[in-house]
Amino acid sequence: MSKQLRIDFVSDVSCPWCAIGLSSLELALARVKGEVEADMHFQPFELNPNMGPDGQDIVEHITEKYGATAEQQANSREAIRQRGADVGFTFDMERRGRIYNTFDAHRLLSWAEEQGRQRDLKMTLFEAYFTNCEDPSNHDVLLRAAERAGLDRESAARILASDEYADEVREREQFFQRAGIHSVPAIIINQRHLISGGQPPEVFEQALREIAARGDAPQAQAQQQ
Repeated sequence: MSKQLRIDFVSDVSCPWCAIGLSSLELALARVKGEVEADMHFQPFELNPNMGPDGQDIVEHITEKYGATAEQQANSREAIRQRGADVGFTFDMERRGRIYNTFDAHRLLSWAEEQGRQRDLKMTLFEAYFTNCEDPSNHDVLLRAAERAGLDRESAARILASDEYADEVREREQFFQRAGIHSVPAIIINQRHLISGGQPPEVFEQALREIAARGDAPQAQAQQQ
């Protein structure tokens, strides 16, 4: 009998290591199929919550935020591209020129969870930004992503034109920040076991097997739906 594990995947759609982490985790889950059943919840985290509507040149942004030189950034882009390829995710790092606000994307993801399509939308948004180099703050881009994920376009447009799910997204962000999550991806299993970063599939596989073997249940007092 398989063991169900709750997995809270805290991430941003503009975080390359989050795309790597999700692809890696899914490879691990495929390896433990029949032993582990994942109850997956994607939780919001904004790397740049104050980013303006036009975004910012990504080289300029990373230089300002992290102090990385052009050479360091080039090396990082290549490392990310290769790590993505290792887990089956395609990065077009040279075409991705800007970084954007992702709050509306997180609002749609909250809605998509209710529709049972959250994982599909999450991966579609990763592909829109990192593979197709589209702007994840642009409503037309978000609506196309929603359609590709099997969601109703008119409903998605109505949500984007309103403030629906805004309070929910902010509450979830604050909840995980208070819990000590300040970098992503953060993968929390059964609300007590934290795995940080875009780890290789083997790391996730080992952790999933070990946690399933312990048989501990999620902590009800910390539960976020």
